[in-house]
Amino acid sequence: MISLRYHIVSITAVFLALAVGVVLGSTAISGRLLSGLNDDKSALGQEVSTLQAERNALDARVADSDRFATSVGPLAVKGQLAERTIVVVTTADAKPNDRDALTELLRASGATVTGEVQLTESFADPDKADQLLNLVARLQPAGTQLPTGADPGTRAGALLGTLLLIGKDDNQPQATPDETAAALGGLASAGFVKPGENVRPAQLAVVLTGGAVRGDSAADRAATVARFASQLDRSGAGTVLAGGSGSADGTGAVGVARADTAATSVLSTVDNVDTAAGRVVTVLALREQLEGRSGRYGVAGNAEGTAPGAVG
Repeated sequence: MISLRYHIVSITAVFLALAVGVVLGSTAISGRLLSGLNDDKSALGQEVSTLQAERNALDARVADSDRFATSVGPLAVKGQLAERTIVVVTTADAKPNDRDALTELLRASGATVTGEVQLTESFADPDKADQLLNLVARLQPAGTQLPTGADPGTRAGALLGTLLLIGKDDNQPQATPDETAAALGGLASAGFVKPGENVRPAQLAVVLTGGAVRGDSAADRAATVARFASQLDRSGAGTVLAGGSGSADGTGAVGVARADTAATSVLSTVDNVDTAAGRVVTVLALREQLEGRSGRYGVAGNAEGTAPGAVG
């Protein structure tokens, strides 16, 4: 007769056998799984190494190109802006190294840099737009007229154009030294600009900005700078808006300007001023502005060419 004890022992043996089978089976599966994962890891590691080598090679080529452009840049621009005057306007995110390198190249072209004015973070802050509009209206020199009903970038561009640029028809200052000093002082006291010492009006202007604008109200900030540069262009013999990498996308001032056909009809833009080649192109674009022409230059998808005369 089969006892209860026999049943218990039999059931225990069955479950023990199942447990052993599961352990042995899972061990075999785990071994195959681990082997497959190791193979995948090795393949991915090889792919990463290959891509890293390709990137290093491309970086080296870019560095070589930049060194070459740096060495030949002064020769390429020599005489292009002889006896011309340039004022430099920078935004808060413009890189000082780009500004210094561009200023040096402008001097190599024969131009005289008459000074620098920096636009602060507050200048493009939409929360301070009304304050800027009111201040611009109060600082307007006698006998000048600002665009009516315009945005703060456009109206500020008109005011600073009057102060920083000479008339394109008569080559005469559009404001007296006292009016210029008072207006720049008022904007500086309110925290909208930081003027350099002894800024004098010039024939041409460069608006130097950074890359893509990030954070809250990025689109509004970029639009303010783009409209400012466009209006500044209309105030003198010409203006170039030059930005660094990322400036030509939707959150960069160059990109916003290029999306506006009214702006691109007069304003030249460069989207790689953070490279030696881009700075050379900026000088050539200023020369083109003197001839009454404009263009979109650089390496971004919305550029029409790498440089004036190299369209397509």
